[in-house]
Amino acid sequence: MEPHENTGHPRRWAILGVLVISLLVVVLDNTILNVALRTLADPVHGLGASQGELEWAINSYTLVFAGLLFTFGVLGDRLGRRRFLILGLALFGLASLLSAYAQDPGQLIAARALMGVGGAAIMPVTLSIISNVFDPRERGRAIGVWAGAVGLAVAIGPVLGGALLEHYWWGSVFLINVPVVAVGVLLVALLVPESRDPSPGRVDLLGVLLSVVGLVALTYGIIDGGEHGFGRPQVWVSIVGGLAVLGWFVAHELGSDHPSLDVRLFRVPRFAAPVALVGLVFFAAMGVMFFGAFYLQLVRGYSPLESGLLFLPFAAAQLIFAPRSAAMVRRYGGRAVAAVGLLLTVVALAAFVLIDADTPIWIFSALGFLQGAGMANIMPPATESIMSALPREKAGVGSAVSNTIRQVAGALGVAVLGSVLSAVYRDQIAPAVSALPAPVRDAARESVSGAYAVADRLGPAAPRLIDAANDSFVSAMHWAAGISALVALFGMVIVFRWMPGRPLVAPDASPATEPELAGTA
Repeated sequence: MEPHENTGHPRRWAILGVLVISLLVVVLDNTILNVALRTLADPVHGLGASQGELEWAINSYTLVFAGLLFTFGVLGDRLGRRRFLILGLALFGLASLLSAYAQDPGQLIAARALMGVGGAAIMPVTLSIISNVFDPRERGRAIGVWAGAVGLAVAIGPVLGGALLEHYWWGSVFLINVPVVAVGVLLVALLVPESRDPSPGRVDLLGVLLSVVGLVALTYGIIDGGEHGFGRPQVWVSIVGGLAVLGWFVAHELGSDHPSLDVRLFRVPRFAAPVALVGLVFFAAMGVMFFGAFYLQLVRGYSPLESGLLFLPFAAAQLIFAPRSAAMVRRYGGRAVAAVGLLLTVVALAAFVLIDADTPIWIFSALGFLQGAGMANIMPPATESIMSALPREKAGVGSAVSNTIRQVAGALGVAVLGSVLSAVYRDQIAPAVSALPAPVRDAARESVSGAYAVADRLGPAAPRLIDAANDSFVSAMHWAAGISALVALFGMVIVFRWMPGRPLVAPDASPATEPELAGTA
């Protein structure tokens, strides 16, 4: 028998199930669209979208989502988390319906931006509701389930998208969200209790505005640089301008008597260290998933559905290990669990340097399982550390910071590692395409996809170009994987220097707000 009364909500595990459903639909949409890009570009079976329009179909969602995460986390604390969750789900469902029946690329881009608004309202409140309905002694386990759901959604998105496209029209990848959202809204209304900050104070309007402008500008610069190169002035104007506005945000919050975010929290190691760790891990992981999809579909020739299935071991590892991480933290401490998880992740990322065009495919999936197991033992203790650094009424702030860092770091990982991939590929393939006519040569040098398109028109010379493109891409992939591993390895410094070495809430301790944070704004 526990010596202290459990302060959690009586229906907390049913509520967690509802939150997982809400979360799945948002994270799925981040990955499910990727497999539909070729179809959307088809003028007969899709919308005839150009490369730039396809990029914006993805980026309009990411840009709005990342820009509003922090603001909506703060507003959810003030106005009611259940209310924000229902509003976000309704917006997401409506935008999914509009996306499914878009008549041209412009309509799809606008609908996807609206989906980003809905997603930004959903994501932070799911985690803050968990913090409010669970006793601190159970919160780590609940966050483990939440983190496992994120990993599952990342991996099954391409599988579900590929399966839908094999049997239905492209709009089905969006329409599938509508019934899930409808069920989610009903269950949230029936099961999830309302919660909010009982003493919210005044709204920090300038702080909210600065956070949105700074995050949107920074994210836009990262995305634009990753896709079109970091050598153009406008990219750095956006990145440096975004960082400058975020610096202004920090200065404003330090001087405000009613800040949206008490930036002094970043002086508290158990808040700042896991935030940095989350950023480093997602920077490395999203970059690997980016080049892994190209490797499977082009170099190895697998269909979108088959490629998605090969990522399933990553999801399986998340589902197996993430819910168990809380028990490991109680036994060994957050530092030890995160260190082991990070070591597994580094080994998996570094092993991609040894993958080539003929490697048995089971090795690729085995490395995915190893990486999933590693991340499953990093994200829950890191997230629990972030959330426990704040009192319950401020949970939305912690959730918003965690999710914002993850989203921006993931975009930065794809952009930076994608740029490395492109630069090495162009350098490696240059000798093989030097004799081709200029327009064809430029297309083949631009990307491995371009080389495959050129090869279709080369006749007998096609196999030689495809072999050169595959070899160049694999070489570029090795460089990107090596950098990913080094970035993740740097996280070891953070873990051993600043992560808590003991459980944050002992199994037999009564929950309490930490005294040094009692005045958190």
